[in-house]
Amino acid sequence: MIIFVHYLKIKIDFIMANSSFLKSSIAKKVAMALSGLFLISFLSLHFFINFTSIFSEELFNMMSHFMGYNPIIQFVMQPILVAGVIFHFVMGMVLELKNRSSRPVSYANYNGAANSSWVSRNMIVSGLVVLAFLGLHFYDFWVHEITYKYVNVNEINPTRYYEELNHKFESPIRTGLYSLAFVLLSMHLWHGFNSSFQSVGFNNKYSKALHKFGYAFAIIVPFGFIVIALFHHFNHI
Repeated sequence: MIIFVHYLKIKIDFIMANSSFLKSSIAKKVAMALSGLFLISFLSLHFFINFTSIFSEELFNMMSHFMGYNPIIQFVMQPILVAGVIFHFVMGMVLELKNRSSRPVSYANYNGAANSSWVSRNMIVSGLVVLAFLGLHFYDFWVHEITYKYVNVNEINPTRYYEELNHKFESPIRTGLYSLAFVLLSMHLWHGFNSSFQSVGFNNKYSKALHKFGYAFAIIVPFGFIVIALFHHFNHI
């Protein structure tokens, strides 16, 4: 991952040196690939913390409390991560719409299903669903935190987080929608990793290993979130 980030930095430096290149679709794809790292960071951090709730209520409460009251995380890192995630999805929709509008009329008879996967043809659909889910996630957890700490000004309680998380998955409907959103996220990431590597022209001795890492991430992390949701849901039964 460090090698890939360094490679992307070189690409961005080259783009900045060519102002005309900045306006090209390739530059936009490179920017989108780089912003995708924000999504990976966001998912990795949240997965690691939430996964601890399965085997240690105390550890989950401790880590959640640290994240919730650390000013650097709350007012510096979190806004940057959120901005990066939003930029990634917005840029993806812009590129997808641009690609569709630039296709020749003869593409009307093109049978896409015979030459590409459903995910690759519907990245904008899965992207919108995932973005809507992230919006709900922020509403559920981030807005709740802001209300708890700054609106209601409640007393600091470092042991409240596990119970709040557990309560979120009491409803089978919410748990089902949550799980479905992560299935779509898995499909989105599976195609996104591959297209990102192609967009930046990453093809060397490390590319095969990074492709494997990308595919493993696209499966393990989203389905890990589903396991967390199901674990807390069945805790109520």
